[in-house]
Parts: sequence; C-alpha cells; structure tokens
Amino acid sequence: MASNPPIATVYVRNLEERVKPEPLKESLRAIFSEYGTILDIVHKTNLKAKGQAFVVFDKPESAVQAIEDVQGFELFDKPMQLALAKTRSDATVATTGSKDEFELHQRRRLAEKDKKKAAEAAEEQKRLQRPGAVPPTEAKKTTRGAAPGGLKATGPAVNAVVPDEYLPPNKILFVQNLPDDYDIEGLTAVFGRFEGFREVRLVPGRKGIAFIEYEAEAGAITAKENTAGMALGEAGKLIKVTYQRQ
Repeated sequence: MASNPPIATVYVRNLEERVKPEPLKESLRAIFSEYGTILDIVHKTNLKAKGQAFVVFDKPESAVQAIEDVQGFELFDKPMQLALAKTRSDATVATTGSKDEFELHQRRRLAEKDKKKAAEAAEEQKRLQRPGAVPPTEAKKTTRGAAPGGLKATGPAVNAVVPDEYLPPNKILFVQNLPDDYDIEGLTAVFGRFEGFREVRLVPGRKGIAFIEYEAEAGAITAKENTAGMALGEAGKLIKVTYQRQ
C-alpha cells in the first residue's frame, strides 16, 4: 500500500488580522521565499480562517526547513505559529499530479468541506434544541422585550432548521434566483458540462427555480462549487446553488 505523499505546505497562524490580504501575502512571500520556490500563498478572510494562511512550496524539504527557521518569528508584532498542513494543496497536486489526480483531489477536498459544514450545522441544531438555548442572532439583540423579573417568555419553542448553505452533499442541486427566461436547454448548457450530469427538472408554475440531478454526489459537488453565485441572463442575476433538502 502506497504511503501518503509528503506535504510541501506550511500552515501559518496567529497572524495579525487587521492587515489587509495583499500586504500580508507580500510579507509572507518575502519571508518564506528564501527557503524555496513558492507555488501559492492562500489567505482567506472569512471569520473562522482569520489570522491564518498557507504557504505552498514546490518541495517538502523547503516547508520543513521554513518551519524550523521561521517558527516564532514576529510579523506585525505577532509571533507566527507554524506547522505542516494536514493535506496537500491544490497547487501542489496541480503541479505534481495528472489532471485526473487533480480533479479527484479537488472533489475530495470540496466534499470534506461540505461535510464539515453540515456537521457544524447539525451540532448547532442540537444546541438550539436544548432547553433555554438562544439562536446566535437573537442573543445579540437587546433584552428590551424580555419578561420582567427574569420570567421566561411563553411561546413556541425555537424550530431550528439547517440553513440551505450547510446541507450535506447529495446528487441533486437546488438552484434559485434563475432568470425567468432560462429553460431546460439553457440550464443544461451551464450544468451539463460537469461529470455525471443526468437531467434538469423545472417546477411547473414556479419560475426562477430548478433541480439539477447528477449520477453521483461527486458531480454535484463540483457543479455547486463552480456555479454558486454565477451571473446569468441579461440582467446578470446571481444564482443560488445548494444541495436539495432531504
């Protein structure tokens, strides 16, 4: 059985969150370029990924040496904390592997990402079902309308529903906000280019929505990641693509 390929990506955390992405990436490149050829620097700005980045080298030994030498080095007055990434980056696989290997790597990564989102949403749903739990958006509101004397307000219990964006992957996509003039032929042109495409199903009497079915969830995952937020029609409407609720 073949062993896992060595990792050539450095995971960097404890970065200054107030620095804008481009200046931060330029600073990281200046520091880490001494250790080898950098294929990519990934810095995401979403809330959970703030203060983190990935530096992708072309060789694993460059990553190892960089971690050893740069560990604790202060950047913008904060000591960087370094470790090898847990998985290979897209840039590494694209450079060292075949086209099929790269596509498989991407599908696996996107599937893991979606499954993680679904698990987090399910955990939040369980939390909201516990007695006295308050949704995050409600917790931020003032208590001006609360019952006096600390009494519990009466009313229906919170009905926690997993948001569309966090539904677990399956082979059917639910597409919303479509231009009214988009028919089966137009949607097939958009979604039919992804592996395992099976059919487009419109909803009679309902404009702006459709279901796209694939033979397996791998095709749906790839299609979702490549079409979510795509602008369609003359007005450039941004479509919403999620997995079908089951």
